[in-house]
Amino acid sequence: MSYLDLVRSRNPLVHNITNWVVTNFTANGLLALGASPIMAYAHEEVEDVARISGAVLLNMGTLDPAVVQAILLAGKAANAQRVPVVFDPVGAGATPYRTAAARQIAQEVRLTALRGNVAEVANVIGESWSIKGVDAGAGEGDVVALAARAARKLGCLVVVTGKDDIVTDGETTQVVSNGHPILTQVTGAGCLLGSVIAAFLAVAGDGRGAQVAAAAEALAFYGVAAELAFAATEGRGPGSFQVEFLNQLALVTSDTLRQRAIISQPV
Repeated sequence: MSYLDLVRSRNPLVHNITNWVVTNFTANGLLALGASPIMAYAHEEVEDVARISGAVLLNMGTLDPAVVQAILLAGKAANAQRVPVVFDPVGAGATPYRTAAARQIAQEVRLTALRGNVAEVANVIGESWSIKGVDAGAGEGDVVALAARAARKLGCLVVVTGKDDIVTDGETTQVVSNGHPILTQVTGAGCLLGSVIAAFLAVAGDGRGAQVAAAAEALAFYGVAAELAFAATEGRGPGSFQVEFLNQLALVTSDTLRQRAIISQPV
């Protein structure tokens, strides 16, 4: 059975502490996939919600000290119950505050996966890579090697998203080449991806090999849904695409995924 089928049969609860700009899109995307979203931010309950969840997504897109504290409380509570934790260090490297917050979270919470663009991942581990707002700027370097270094340093999976997506545990690496550039025109597409990866990790178990495979399948699933949504709405713009993308998150089957997924080893 594919991880996609497992998500749909088990309907894992995904606790999202995420960017306030994208909560609706994230919730709808998870529901379309077949997972169950919950958004809980209050310090008084985040630990309780994290403990009963199948996975926790920590996204620091709209950042302030209260959000950082909520992230730390939820992440540590999830760690205590062996609940998978996915961290999206949105904008790490853009400002000193964001960079410091991202590094604090990565140090204090035991991550299952770190998901970001190449600049964000680099800045979390103290390496330099230019960033413009929350988008990776131009840079030169071996992205696969950077991802592997980050995975070894942090002791978790690292997912670097871009033209091709990379998932690695520092030893085993997969490259996923599905997707469409129009995703960059939809606010929250990257944030939702982090939550989708969390849903797949919720059903993957503790084995690192299974986690790499589940994350790669999540990336391929997301990319295939984007490809099909673009094909159905070509010429109608990102608004039509966004609605159809939610449809495709519900409609893509494991058979379609097997036929269209482009997953390879790095060259």
